[in-house]
Amino acid sequence: MSPIAGAVRQTFRALKVRNYRLYFIGQVISASGTWMHAVALGLLVLSHQLHGNGFNVGVVTALQFLPMLVLGSWGGLVVDRVDKRRLLYVTQTASGLLALALGLLVALGTVAMWEVYLISTLFGVVNLFDNPARQTFVSEMVGNELMPNAISLNSVVMNSARVIGPAVGGILIFAVGLAACFLFNAASYVAVLVALLMMRPAEFHKHPVVARAKGQVREGLRYVWSTPGLRDPLLAMAVVGIFAFNFTTTLPLLATRTFHGGAGTYSALMAAMGAGAVIGGLVVAHRSKPSIAMLSAIGLAFGAMLLVVAMSPTEAIALVAVVFMGMCSISFIATANATIQLQADPAMRGRVMALYAIAFLGSTPIGAPLVGWIADITNPRVAVMVGGVATLAACLPLALRYLSARLPKAAVSVESEVSDAEPGEVVDFAPQPLVDDRPDKVQAQVRQIGSA
Repeated sequence: MSPIAGAVRQTFRALKVRNYRLYFIGQVISASGTWMHAVALGLLVLSHQLHGNGFNVGVVTALQFLPMLVLGSWGGLVVDRVDKRRLLYVTQTASGLLALALGLLVALGTVAMWEVYLISTLFGVVNLFDNPARQTFVSEMVGNELMPNAISLNSVVMNSARVIGPAVGGILIFAVGLAACFLFNAASYVAVLVALLMMRPAEFHKHPVVARAKGQVREGLRYVWSTPGLRDPLLAMAVVGIFAFNFTTTLPLLATRTFHGGAGTYSALMAAMGAGAVIGGLVVAHRSKPSIAMLSAIGLAFGAMLLVVAMSPTEAIALVAVVFMGMCSISFIATANATIQLQADPAMRGRVMALYAIAFLGSTPIGAPLVGWIADITNPRVAVMVGGVATLAACLPLALRYLSARLPKAAVSVESEVSDAEPGEVVDFAPQPLVDDRPDKVQAQVRQIGSA
Protein backbone atom coordinates (compact mmCIF):
# COMPACT_ATOMS: atom_id res chain seq x y z
CA MET A 1 0.00 0.00 0.00
CA SER A 2 1.31 3.47 -0.92
CA PRO A 3 1.87 6.06 1.85
CA ILE A 4 -0.93 8.20 0.44
CA ALA A 5 -3.41 5.32 0.43
CA GLY A 6 -2.37 4.43 3.97
CA ALA A 7 -2.91 8.01 5.13
CA VAL A 8 -6.37 8.08 3.53
CA ARG A 9 -7.36 4.83 5.23
CA GLN A 10 -6.07 6.14 8.54
CA THR A 11 -8.03 9.38 8.18
CA PHE A 12 -11.35 7.77 7.15
CA ARG A 13 -11.15 4.46 9.03
CA ALA A 14 -14.44 5.00 10.95
CA LEU A 15 -16.29 4.86 7.62
CA LYS A 16 -15.65 1.11 7.43
CA VAL A 17 -18.48 0.78 9.99
CA ARG A 18 -21.71 0.48 7.98
CA ASN A 19 -24.00 2.22 10.48
CA TYR A 20 -21.66 5.16 10.81
CA ARG A 21 -21.22 5.33 7.03
CA LEU A 22 -24.99 5.72 6.60
CA TYR A 23 -25.09 8.36 9.32
CA PHE A 24 -22.18 10.21 7.70
CA ILE A 25 -23.94 10.42 4.33
CA GLY A 26 -27.18 11.61 5.92
CA GLN A 27 -25.33 14.27 7.89
CA VAL A 28 -23.56 15.61 4.78
CA ILE A 29 -26.96 16.39 3.24
CA SER A 30 -28.64 17.60 6.43
CA ALA A 31 -25.74 19.77 7.58
CA SER A 32 -25.61 21.49 4.19
CA GLY A 33 -29.26 22.42 4.66
CA THR A 34 -28.53 23.63 8.20
CA TRP A 35 -25.83 26.03 7.01
CA MET A 36 -28.03 27.27 4.18
CA HIS A 37 -30.62 27.99 6.87
CA ALA A 38 -28.04 29.82 9.01
CA VAL A 39 -26.93 32.02 6.10
CA ALA A 40 -30.50 32.88 5.18
CA LEU A 41 -31.58 33.53 8.79
CA GLY A 42 -28.96 36.22 9.43
CA LEU A 43 -29.78 37.92 6.13
CA LEU A 44 -33.53 37.64 6.79
CA VAL A 45 -33.21 39.54 10.08
CA LEU A 46 -31.15 42.28 8.38
CA SER A 47 -33.40 42.40 5.29
CA HIS A 48 -35.98 45.04 4.33
CA GLN A 49 -38.72 42.61 5.43
CA LEU A 50 -37.71 42.79 9.10
CA HIS A 51 -35.36 45.82 9.28
CA GLY A 52 -33.24 44.26 12.04
CA ASN A 53 -29.80 45.21 13.35
CA GLY A 54 -26.80 43.49 14.93
CA PHE A 55 -28.57 43.11 18.27
CA ASN A 56 -31.56 41.41 16.59
CA VAL A 57 -29.21 38.97 14.84
CA GLY A 58 -27.65 38.19 18.22
CA VAL A 59 -31.07 37.65 19.84
CA VAL A 60 -32.21 35.27 17.10
CA THR A 61 -28.99 33.30 17.47
CA ALA A 62 -29.27 33.33 21.25
CA LEU A 63 -32.86 32.05 21.30
CA GLN A 64 -31.77 28.92 19.44
CA PHE A 65 -29.51 28.02 22.36
CA LEU A 66 -31.32 29.51 25.38
CA PRO A 67 -33.08 26.21 26.26
CA MET A 68 -29.67 24.51 26.22
CA LEU A 69 -28.31 27.06 28.68
CA VAL A 70 -31.26 26.77 31.06
CA LEU A 71 -32.12 23.06 30.83
CA GLY A 72 -29.05 21.46 29.24
CA SER A 73 -28.21 19.16 32.16
CA TRP A 74 -31.74 17.82 32.25
CA GLY A 75 -31.67 17.21 28.49
CA GLY A 76 -28.46 15.22 28.92
CA LEU A 77 -30.05 13.10 31.63
CA VAL A 78 -32.96 12.28 29.31
CA VAL A 79 -30.43 11.19 26.68
CA ASP A 80 -28.75 8.87 29.23
CA ARG A 81 -32.14 7.31 30.02
CA VAL A 82 -33.49 6.59 26.50
CA ASP A 83 -32.55 4.89 23.24
CA LYS A 84 -30.54 7.45 21.24
CA ARG A 85 -31.68 6.29 17.82
CA ARG A 86 -35.38 6.57 18.69
CA LEU A 87 -34.83 10.00 20.20
CA LEU A 88 -33.11 11.17 17.01
CA TYR A 89 -36.16 10.13 14.96
CA VAL A 90 -38.22 12.59 17.01
CA THR A 91 -35.75 15.48 17.06
CA GLN A 92 -34.87 15.33 13.37
CA THR A 93 -38.55 15.22 12.37
CA ALA A 94 -39.35 18.20 14.60
CA SER A 95 -36.44 20.22 13.16
CA GLY A 96 -37.64 19.55 9.62
CA LEU A 97 -41.16 20.74 10.42
CA LEU A 98 -39.88 23.96 12.02
CA ALA A 99 -37.70 24.75 8.98
CA LEU A 100 -40.70 24.10 6.73
CA ALA A 101 -42.87 26.51 8.75
CA LEU A 102 -40.29 29.32 8.51
CA GLY A 103 -39.80 28.73 4.79
CA LEU A 104 -43.53 28.99 4.13
CA LEU A 105 -43.85 32.20 6.18
CA VAL A 106 -41.00 33.82 4.23
CA ALA A 107 -42.36 32.59 0.88
CA LEU A 108 -45.79 34.03 1.64
CA GLY A 109 -44.29 37.36 2.69
CA THR A 110 -46.02 37.32 6.08
CA VAL A 111 -43.03 36.66 8.33
CA ALA A 112 -42.65 38.92 11.39
CA MET A 113 -39.77 39.28 13.85
CA TRP A 114 -41.73 37.64 16.68
CA GLU A 115 -42.33 34.58 14.48
CA VAL A 116 -38.59 34.31 13.79
CA TYR A 117 -37.97 34.59 17.54
CA LEU A 118 -40.56 31.87 18.29
CA ILE A 119 -39.29 29.39 15.69
CA SER A 120 -35.71 29.99 16.82
CA THR A 121 -36.73 29.22 20.41
CA LEU A 122 -38.49 26.01 19.36
CA PHE A 123 -35.37 24.97 17.46
CA GLY A 124 -33.54 25.46 20.75
CA VAL A 125 -35.97 23.16 22.58
CA VAL A 126 -35.38 20.44 20.00
CA ASN A 127 -31.62 20.96 20.15
CA LEU A 128 -31.74 20.50 23.93
CA PHE A 129 -32.16 16.77 23.28
CA ASP A 130 -30.82 16.44 19.74
CA ASN A 131 -27.29 17.69 20.40
CA PRO A 132 -26.26 15.37 23.27
CA ALA A 133 -28.08 12.49 21.55
CA ARG A 134 -26.06 12.95 18.34
CA GLN A 135 -22.80 13.36 20.27
CA THR A 136 -23.22 10.17 22.31
CA PHE A 137 -24.74 8.20 19.43
CA VAL A 138 -21.36 8.30 17.69
CA SER A 139 -19.76 6.02 20.31
CA GLU A 140 -22.66 3.57 19.97
CA MET A 141 -22.08 3.32 16.22
CA VAL A 142 -18.29 2.88 16.21
CA GLY A 143 -17.14 2.03 19.77
CA ASN A 144 -14.50 3.78 21.87
CA GLU A 145 -11.51 2.87 19.69
CA LEU A 146 -12.82 4.63 16.59
CA MET A 147 -14.69 7.36 18.46
CA PRO A 148 -12.03 10.12 18.16
CA ASN A 149 -11.76 9.48 14.42
CA ALA A 150 -15.55 9.48 13.99
CA ILE A 151 -15.91 12.70 15.99
CA SER A 152 -13.33 14.39 13.77
CA LEU A 153 -15.07 13.13 10.63
CA ASN A 154 -18.35 14.52 11.99
CA SER A 155 -16.59 17.85 12.27
CA VAL A 156 -15.48 17.49 8.65
CA VAL A 157 -19.12 16.86 7.68
CA MET A 158 -20.35 19.97 9.47
CA ASN A 159 -17.66 22.09 7.93
CA SER A 160 -17.87 20.64 4.46
CA ALA A 161 -21.42 21.89 4.81
CA ARG A 162 -20.01 25.35 5.60
CA VAL A 163 -18.58 25.27 2.07
CA ILE A 164 -21.50 23.61 0.29
CA GLY A 165 -24.35 25.26 2.20
CA PRO A 166 -23.34 28.93 1.88
CA ALA A 167 -22.27 28.45 -1.74
CA VAL A 168 -25.56 26.86 -2.78
CA GLY A 169 -27.48 29.13 -0.42
CA GLY A 170 -25.97 32.25 -1.96
CA ILE A 171 -27.01 31.07 -5.43
CA LEU A 172 -30.54 30.24 -4.25
CA ILE A 173 -30.94 33.57 -2.46
CA PHE A 174 -29.81 35.45 -5.55
CA ALA A 175 -31.90 33.39 -8.00
CA VAL A 176 -35.03 32.51 -6.00
CA GLY A 177 -35.03 34.20 -2.60
CA LEU A 178 -34.46 33.50 1.08
CA ALA A 179 -37.38 31.09 1.43
CA ALA A 180 -35.68 28.47 -0.76
CA CYS A 181 -32.91 27.98 1.83
CA PHE A 182 -35.37 27.24 4.62
CA LEU A 183 -37.39 24.86 2.44
CA PHE A 184 -34.26 22.99 1.31
CA ASN A 185 -33.22 22.64 4.95
CA ALA A 186 -36.62 21.14 5.78
CA ALA A 187 -36.23 18.55 3.02
CA SER A 188 -32.64 17.72 4.05
CA TYR A 189 -33.74 16.17 7.37
CA VAL A 190 -35.31 13.33 5.40
CA ALA A 191 -31.79 12.08 4.57
CA VAL A 192 -30.98 11.58 8.26
CA LEU A 193 -34.28 9.81 8.92
CA VAL A 194 -33.62 7.42 6.03
CA ALA A 195 -30.09 6.73 7.32
CA LEU A 196 -31.41 5.97 10.82
CA LEU A 197 -34.01 3.63 9.34
CA MET A 198 -31.42 1.68 7.32
CA MET A 199 -29.08 1.02 10.27
CA ARG A 200 -28.58 -2.45 11.78
CA PRO A 201 -29.37 -2.31 15.53
CA ALA A 202 -27.47 -5.56 16.19
CA GLU A 203 -24.20 -3.83 15.21
CA PHE A 204 -24.47 -1.02 17.77
CA HIS A 205 -22.06 -0.78 20.74
CA LYS A 206 -24.86 -0.01 23.14
CA HIS A 207 -24.41 1.03 26.75
CA PRO A 208 -27.13 0.22 29.30
CA VAL A 209 -29.56 3.09 29.78
CA VAL A 210 -29.50 4.78 33.17
CA ALA A 211 -32.33 3.81 35.51
CA ARG A 212 -34.47 6.65 36.82
CA ALA A 213 -33.41 7.91 40.27
CA LYS A 214 -33.33 11.12 42.29
CA GLY A 215 -30.42 13.54 42.18
CA GLN A 216 -28.92 12.34 38.89
CA VAL A 217 -28.44 15.85 37.49
CA ARG A 218 -26.54 16.92 40.62
CA GLU A 219 -24.58 13.66 40.45
CA GLY A 220 -23.45 14.52 36.93
CA LEU A 221 -22.39 18.03 37.96
CA ARG A 222 -20.38 16.70 40.93
CA TYR A 223 -18.74 14.09 38.71
CA VAL A 224 -17.57 16.68 36.16
CA TRP A 225 -16.35 19.16 38.78
CA SER A 226 -14.31 16.51 40.60
CA THR A 227 -12.63 15.31 37.36
CA PRO A 228 -9.98 17.82 36.17
CA GLY A 229 -9.77 16.14 32.75
CA LEU A 230 -13.41 17.13 32.23
CA ARG A 231 -13.67 20.31 34.28
CA ASP A 232 -10.72 22.21 32.79
CA PRO A 233 -11.55 21.82 29.07
CA LEU A 234 -15.23 22.53 29.77
CA LEU A 235 -14.38 25.80 31.52
CA ALA A 236 -12.11 26.82 28.64
CA MET A 237 -14.83 25.91 26.14
CA ALA A 238 -17.38 28.02 28.03
CA VAL A 239 -15.21 31.15 27.75
CA VAL A 240 -14.43 30.52 24.07
CA GLY A 241 -18.10 29.73 23.38
CA ILE A 242 -19.30 33.02 24.89
CA PHE A 243 -16.86 35.35 23.15
CA ALA A 244 -15.48 33.59 20.05
CA PHE A 245 -17.94 31.07 18.58
CA ASN A 246 -20.53 33.62 17.45
CA PHE A 247 -19.78 33.53 13.76
CA THR A 248 -23.45 33.66 12.73
CA THR A 249 -23.47 37.08 14.44
CA THR A 250 -20.01 38.44 13.61
CA LEU A 251 -19.58 37.29 9.99
CA PRO A 252 -22.79 38.88 8.65
CA LEU A 253 -21.76 42.13 10.33
CA LEU A 254 -18.22 41.93 8.92
CA ALA A 255 -19.66 41.27 5.47
CA THR A 256 -22.24 44.07 5.47
CA ARG A 257 -20.66 46.79 7.64
CA THR A 258 -16.91 46.33 7.53
CA PHE A 259 -16.56 45.24 3.90
CA HIS A 260 -19.83 46.84 2.64
CA GLY A 261 -20.99 43.66 0.88
CA GLY A 262 -24.13 41.53 0.93
CA ALA A 263 -25.14 37.89 0.61
CA GLY A 264 -22.22 37.13 -1.71
CA THR A 265 -19.62 38.50 0.73
CA TYR A 266 -21.18 36.70 3.67
CA SER A 267 -21.37 33.43 1.73
CA ALA A 268 -17.72 33.84 0.71
CA LEU A 269 -16.63 34.32 4.33
CA MET A 270 -18.65 31.29 5.47
CA ALA A 271 -17.30 29.19 2.61
CA ALA A 272 -13.71 30.23 3.36
CA MET A 273 -14.17 29.34 7.01
CA GLY A 274 -15.74 26.03 6.04
CA ALA A 275 -12.88 25.18 3.65
CA GLY A 276 -10.35 25.77 6.41
CA ALA A 277 -12.44 23.77 8.85
CA VAL A 278 -12.55 20.78 6.50
CA ILE A 279 -8.74 20.81 6.32
CA GLY A 280 -8.47 21.13 10.10
CA GLY A 281 -10.96 18.33 10.66
CA LEU A 282 -9.09 15.97 8.34
CA VAL A 283 -5.81 16.70 10.10
CA VAL A 284 -7.34 15.94 13.50
CA ALA A 285 -9.05 12.83 12.09
CA HIS A 286 -5.69 11.55 10.84
CA ARG A 287 -4.01 12.08 14.22
CA SER A 288 -6.91 10.96 16.47
CA LYS A 289 -4.80 11.45 19.63
CA PRO A 290 -6.71 14.09 21.59
CA SER A 291 -5.16 15.50 24.77
CA ILE A 292 -5.26 18.58 26.99
CA ALA A 293 -1.85 19.64 25.63
CA MET A 294 -3.06 19.44 22.04
CA LEU A 295 -6.28 21.28 22.96
CA SER A 296 -4.45 24.18 24.63
CA ALA A 297 -2.00 24.57 21.72
CA ILE A 298 -4.83 24.66 19.15
CA GLY A 299 -6.75 27.12 21.33
CA LEU A 300 -3.82 29.54 21.39
CA ALA A 301 -3.52 29.33 17.60
CA PHE A 302 -7.28 29.91 17.26
CA GLY A 303 -7.13 33.04 19.43
CA ALA A 304 -4.24 34.40 17.38
CA MET A 305 -6.10 33.85 14.09
CA LEU A 306 -9.20 35.63 15.42
CA LEU A 307 -7.00 38.67 16.01
CA VAL A 308 -5.60 38.41 12.48
CA VAL A 309 -9.13 38.33 11.01
CA ALA A 310 -10.15 41.31 13.14
CA MET A 311 -7.22 43.38 11.85
CA SER A 312 -7.45 42.35 8.17
CA PRO A 313 -7.41 45.57 6.13
CA THR A 314 -9.22 44.20 3.05
CA GLU A 315 -11.83 41.60 2.20
CA ALA A 316 -9.31 39.51 0.26
CA ILE A 317 -6.91 39.31 3.21
CA ALA A 318 -9.82 38.54 5.53
CA LEU A 319 -10.89 35.63 3.33
CA VAL A 320 -7.41 34.10 3.52
CA ALA A 321 -7.23 34.64 7.29
CA VAL A 322 -10.70 33.13 7.78
CA VAL A 323 -9.48 29.90 6.13
CA PHE A 324 -6.81 29.49 8.83
CA MET A 325 -9.25 30.58 11.52
CA GLY A 326 -11.60 27.85 10.33
CA MET A 327 -8.80 25.26 10.55
CA CYS A 328 -8.10 26.21 14.15
CA SER A 329 -11.75 26.50 15.18
CA ILE A 330 -12.79 23.02 14.07
CA SER A 331 -9.59 21.47 15.38
CA PHE A 332 -10.38 23.02 18.77
CA ILE A 333 -13.98 21.74 18.73
CA ALA A 334 -13.10 18.21 17.59
CA THR A 335 -10.22 17.87 20.04
CA ALA A 336 -12.29 19.14 22.97
CA ASN A 337 -15.20 16.84 22.05
CA ALA A 338 -13.05 13.71 21.75
CA THR A 339 -11.00 14.50 24.86
CA ILE A 340 -14.12 14.96 26.97
CA GLN A 341 -15.95 11.90 25.63
CA LEU A 342 -12.93 9.64 26.19
CA GLN A 343 -12.58 10.93 29.76
CA ALA A 344 -16.28 10.47 30.59
CA ASP A 345 -17.79 7.34 32.09
CA PRO A 346 -20.30 5.83 29.57
CA ALA A 347 -23.09 6.01 32.16
CA MET A 348 -22.43 9.75 32.53
CA ARG A 349 -21.70 10.53 28.89
CA GLY A 350 -25.07 12.08 28.06
CA ARG A 351 -24.89 14.46 31.02
CA VAL A 352 -21.24 15.27 30.36
CA MET A 353 -21.90 16.03 26.70
CA ALA A 354 -24.90 18.13 27.68
CA LEU A 355 -22.52 20.25 29.76
CA TYR A 356 -20.22 20.40 26.74
CA ALA A 357 -23.17 21.59 24.67
CA ILE A 358 -23.98 24.20 27.34
CA ALA A 359 -20.39 25.44 27.26
CA PHE A 360 -20.16 25.44 23.46
CA LEU A 361 -23.71 26.21 22.35
CA GLY A 362 -25.66 27.12 25.48
CA SER A 363 -23.33 30.04 26.07
CA THR A 364 -24.63 31.61 22.86
CA PRO A 365 -27.61 33.36 24.55
CA ILE A 366 -25.03 35.29 26.56
CA GLY A 367 -22.38 35.67 23.89
CA ALA A 368 -24.40 36.40 20.75
CA PRO A 369 -26.30 39.48 22.03
CA LEU A 370 -23.17 40.65 23.85
CA VAL A 371 -21.00 40.38 20.73
CA GLY A 372 -23.75 41.94 18.60
CA TRP A 373 -24.01 44.84 21.08
CA ILE A 374 -20.21 45.32 21.05
CA ALA A 375 -20.33 45.43 17.25
CA ASP A 376 -23.16 47.99 17.35
CA ILE A 377 -21.45 50.41 19.77
CA THR A 378 -17.98 50.02 18.22
CA ASN A 379 -17.59 47.98 15.02
CA PRO A 380 -17.47 44.30 13.98
CA ARG A 381 -13.67 44.24 14.08
CA VAL A 382 -13.69 44.98 17.81
CA ALA A 383 -16.26 42.23 18.40
CA VAL A 384 -14.03 39.65 16.69
CA MET A 385 -10.97 40.98 18.52
CA VAL A 386 -12.69 40.51 21.89
CA GLY A 387 -13.23 36.85 20.94
CA GLY A 388 -9.54 36.43 20.13
CA VAL A 389 -8.37 37.94 23.42
CA ALA A 390 -10.85 35.83 25.40
CA THR A 391 -9.71 32.65 23.65
CA LEU A 392 -6.06 33.36 24.46
CA ALA A 393 -7.00 34.14 28.07
CA ALA A 394 -8.90 30.84 28.39
CA CYS A 395 -6.31 28.58 26.77
CA LEU A 396 -3.10 30.04 28.19
CA PRO A 397 -3.88 28.85 31.78
CA LEU A 398 -4.79 25.45 30.33
CA ALA A 399 -1.37 25.22 28.68
CA LEU A 400 0.44 26.46 31.79
CA ARG A 401 -1.43 23.98 33.98
CA TYR A 402 -0.37 21.15 31.67
CA LEU A 403 3.26 22.28 31.74
CA SER A 404 3.25 22.69 35.53
CA ALA A 405 1.95 19.14 35.86
CA ARG A 406 4.74 17.81 33.62
CA LEU A 407 7.68 19.75 35.08
CA PRO A 408 7.54 18.36 38.66
CA LYS A 409 7.75 14.80 37.29
CA ALA A 410 10.86 15.69 35.31
CA ALA A 411 12.37 17.46 38.34
CA VAL A 412 11.76 14.43 40.58
CA SER A 413 13.45 12.17 38.01
CA VAL A 414 16.53 14.43 37.81
CA GLU A 415 16.75 14.76 41.59
CA SER A 416 16.64 10.96 41.95
CA GLU A 417 19.48 10.54 39.43
CA VAL A 418 21.66 13.10 41.21
CA SER A 419 21.04 11.80 44.76
CA ASP A 420 22.03 8.26 43.76
CA ALA A 421 25.31 9.34 42.15
CA GLU A 422 28.71 8.90 43.84
CA PRO A 423 30.72 12.06 44.69
CA GLY A 424 32.43 13.34 41.56
CA GLU A 425 30.42 11.02 39.27
CA VAL A 426 29.09 12.51 36.01
CA VAL A 427 25.38 11.81 35.78
CA ASP A 428 24.00 10.70 32.42
CA PHE A 429 20.31 11.71 32.20
CA ALA A 430 19.61 9.65 29.08
CA PRO A 431 16.97 6.98 29.83
CA GLN A 432 18.84 3.65 30.10
CA PRO A 433 16.60 1.12 31.88
CA LEU A 434 18.51 -1.85 33.33
CA VAL A 435 15.58 -4.16 33.00
CA ASP A 436 13.13 -4.24 30.12
CA ASP A 437 9.71 -3.48 31.59
CA ARG A 438 7.87 -5.77 29.16
CA PRO A 439 6.43 -8.74 31.08
CA ASP A 440 7.67 -11.33 28.59
CA LYS A 441 11.29 -10.18 29.03
CA VAL A 442 11.51 -9.70 32.79
CA GLN A 443 12.00 -13.36 33.80
CA ALA A 444 14.71 -13.95 31.16
CA GLN A 445 16.64 -10.90 32.32
CA VAL A 446 16.36 -11.93 35.96
CA ARG A 447 17.82 -15.36 35.11
CA GLN A 448 20.70 -13.67 33.24
CA ILE A 449 21.45 -11.42 36.21
CA GLY A 450 21.30 -14.38 38.65
CA SER A 451 23.71 -16.51 36.59
CA ALA A 452 26.26 -13.69 36.19
